[in-house]
Amino acid sequence: MRCEYKDGLKVNYAGALHIIKGSEVNVFMKEGLIPANIKGKLDAAASSFSCEEMRKAAQELTDTVGKRACIHE
Repeated sequence: MRCEYKDGLKVNYAGALHIIKGSEVNVFMKEGLIPANIKGKLDAAASSFSCEEMRKAAQELTDTVGKRACIHE
């Protein structure tokens, strides 16, 4: 699922998660490495096609790992 917001935030979740907002935010997490509580929220947002819920889950993740992260191992 891909969501784009008026403020420039882009969230792309298809197993792996990529969150981008200009030069401010760039987070990539490979499938299987996303924390379980956040993955559950992402899955629920994707299954209900809710970009609002997707944004909340993405915000929770960036609050946890920071605004720049690449977790792929």
